[in-house]
Amino acid sequence: MAGKTYRRLVLVLGDQLDIGAGVLDGLDPNRDAVVMTEAREEATYLRQHKKRLVLFFAAMRHFAGALREKGLTVHYHRLDDEGGGDDPAETLADGAARHDAEEVHVTRPGDWRVLQALKDRFSDLTVHEDGHFLSTPQDFAELQEGRKRFIMEDFYRAMRRRTGWLMQGDGPVGGEWNFDKENRRSFGRDGPGLTPGRPTSEPDDVTREVIRMVNREFPDAPGSTDNFAEPVTRRSALAHLRDFVEHRLPCFGDYQDAIALDNPTLWHARISQALNLKLLDPREVCLAAIDAYEQGHAPINAVEGFVRQVLGWREYVRGTYWTRMPDYAGMNALEAEADLPGFYWTGETEMACLADALGQVVEEAYAHHIQRLMVMGLFAMLYGAHPYRVHEWHMEMYLDAVDWVSLPNVLGMSQHGDGGIVGTKPYAASGAYISRMSDACRECRYDPKKATGEDACPFTTLYWDFLDRHAGRFRDNRRMAMQMKNLDRKNRGEIREIRKAADTLRDKLS
Repeated sequence: MAGKTYRRLVLVLGDQLDIGAGVLDGLDPNRDAVVMTEAREEATYLRQHKKRLVLFFAAMRHFAGALREKGLTVHYHRLDDEGGGDDPAETLADGAARHDAEEVHVTRPGDWRVLQALKDRFSDLTVHEDGHFLSTPQDFAELQEGRKRFIMEDFYRAMRRRTGWLMQGDGPVGGEWNFDKENRRSFGRDGPGLTPGRPTSEPDDVTREVIRMVNREFPDAPGSTDNFAEPVTRRSALAHLRDFVEHRLPCFGDYQDAIALDNPTLWHARISQALNLKLLDPREVCLAAIDAYEQGHAPINAVEGFVRQVLGWREYVRGTYWTRMPDYAGMNALEAEADLPGFYWTGETEMACLADALGQVVEEAYAHHIQRLMVMGLFAMLYGAHPYRVHEWHMEMYLDAVDWVSLPNVLGMSQHGDGGIVGTKPYAASGAYISRMSDACRECRYDPKKATGEDACPFTTLYWDFLDRHAGRFRDNRRMAMQMKNLDRKNRGEIREIRKAADTLRDKLS
């Protein structure tokens, strides 16, 4: 692209594949250009799952093609090009220098680290707010101003009022703001029965070329590219959304928190990766669900539960991220220091629930939110893994992981590393919870009722050990009152045996 002078250069990052992004408005193909880069630095600063790499690179290449079809000038740097593979900031800096660009623009990145790198290189960088989201960091800061505590439910209700979604006058449709109590059914002994399969997107020539590149350039990355079937274009992402609304949304609410072995999808949407790459817009996603309710296709507990995840939780964690970074990343309220056990990268463990959930992650770079929070996240917290290392593992292994969404969800919600900013209590539970919400314990050699002995469930052992170790911190937390009372019913001899069993377990796993 040497030799041509541009008025404006626009950097589009791998998670900014929004054809309607404001940063693209008014671009003149004769005077302005878009720069996109498959950055080796972004692919290697953590060892990332092969399917994650394929998803990002294939979606980026398809998006560059969509921009060109729109008539825009696009300079695309492939990772396997000669001299390619720079990080995005360096590529933009090089392009600006070559073309003496008058203006350099970017949409706010999804990672504080990337934004700082860009600001370090460009003193006059224009950063656009991301219109994909329904609120801005400034909106979030204004909503929480003057409040002693600002929980997700406060934010969610404010957003419902602002959008008018699922509202009837000044009150919520159905008479309740939150139908969470109706989102906790388990499958019982008969299991989930027949569940609808998820749609798949057959790789085209562009995606197959990316698959070959990933296998060639990243042979030691976790996971495999086999059976890659994720949506990498807006058209395919819309097809996946329609399939969810038609076939899985009606039962999503009832079984939102349930787990079944060898059934990774159940009634979950599996569109978070398309949302986080901006192939789907949260407005169209929520309105599609709301329309299903209004047409009598899906019940209120399913639709409200889904809207709460997108309009409430997704926007809330992003606001938390941008109003608290960079200090948030260093929080470790429980002073946890351990590394994750090696089976988090292989799925090879005798614990049936973990083997199933981790096996799915290794195979598909995906697990649904209850597996993330109440199986893999729960074990990591009880075990005492350092919260930022758990976040790094999440960034490595999941299709949908972007820093803004992963860090508050993992460090905050899952690991309670922020001490209660995102979640007002730690999501601590014994094996009894997993036994109630899944069929895993029937397939496991461990007994969820036992905390000590050869067949004691590691979750149960570590749960009581966790409560005892942190009792001083949690005694004044009213949401932990019942758990503290249950702990107090155990005599000190029982606690000593549990602590000894927990130490032995950690020594074995480390």
